[in-house]
Formats: sequence, C-alpha cells, structure tokens
Amino acid sequence: MKHIFLTAIVASAALVSCGTVQSLVQNTFPYTASVLVSTGVPADKEVSSTATASNVQTWFGGNNNAKIKDVRLADAKISVVSPSGGNLSAFKNIKVYISSSGTGEKLVASRSNISSNSSSLNLDLNNNGFLDEVVKSNGVTVRTVYELKNQTSSDMNLKVALNFSSIPAN
Repeated sequence: MKHIFLTAIVASAALVSCGTVQSLVQNTFPYTASVLVSTGVPADKEVSSTATASNVQTWFGGNNNAKIKDVRLADAKISVVSPSGGNLSAFKNIKVYISSSGTGEKLVASRSNISSNSSSLNLDLNNNGFLDEVVKSNGVTVRTVYELKNQTSSDMNLKVALNFSSIPAN
C-alpha cells in the first residue's frame, strides 16, 4: 500500500513538473545572436551586423508548431563574450532589429548615448505591438546596428539576448 501511494505521489510530481517546464518554455523564451566588432570599424559611423538567431523553440519541433500568441519582447541585453574583461565603453549607440522570411524588419530594442563601462547592458525596449508573425516564422534574423565612440583595440564578440513573453494559444 505504501509503495502504491509513493508511486502515485512521484507520478503526480513528474506530470506537474513536465507541465510547468512546458508552460515556462511556451511563455518566456530566448533568442540569441552573435555580433563581431572588428578592430577596423571606424568611430562615428553606423555599422550593421546580421545573424540568424537561435532559440529554444527549435528544441520542441520548430516555431510553426509553437502554440503561443501575443508575443512581446520582455527584455533585451547585450554582453561582451570576448575579450575576457571587455566592456561596452567604446559604444555610442546600439539598435536591434528582428525579421524573418516573409516579414518586415522591426526595431525591438535600442540604447543611445551609452556611457557604461560594464560588460553587459540592458537595452531599452521598443514595444510597438505583437511579434507573433516574426517569432513563429522560420529563420528569425537579428540585425544589430551599432556606432562606436572610438575604435576598439581588439576584436570583440558580443551576444545579443532577446527574451520574449507570450501566452498559450487556444
């Protein structure tokens, strides 16, 4: 009897945790993209870098199968991956756009007049509507436009992390 009761408790906990994990994944999910800033990039000139974004939805059968709606950007962050100990002090402005096959490009985050010496920075969100069409399409592309205050002394690798929120679709 104790064995049956214990098995029922473990089975219930497993089912609840699987549902919780799926709920979390479906309601908040990240997209990340890499940006290379070369030493030859001139100061005071806008430069664009485009990368295909990777996201957690691809682990669950692709974006088109995602049962989500009302997708909005929850937060956006840019971080220095390398060089070790690098910071964002060389940057003047940063803008992040997303698009996908069949959708137009949308500005989702930016930061102007950057004065940070830290290795990461939260960007200001540009929440102007839902992003369902873009996020649920194939081949989401992140284009990062940046302007430097001064040239960097070495190549920098940056990571752009976009976290989206949504609600489950009926």
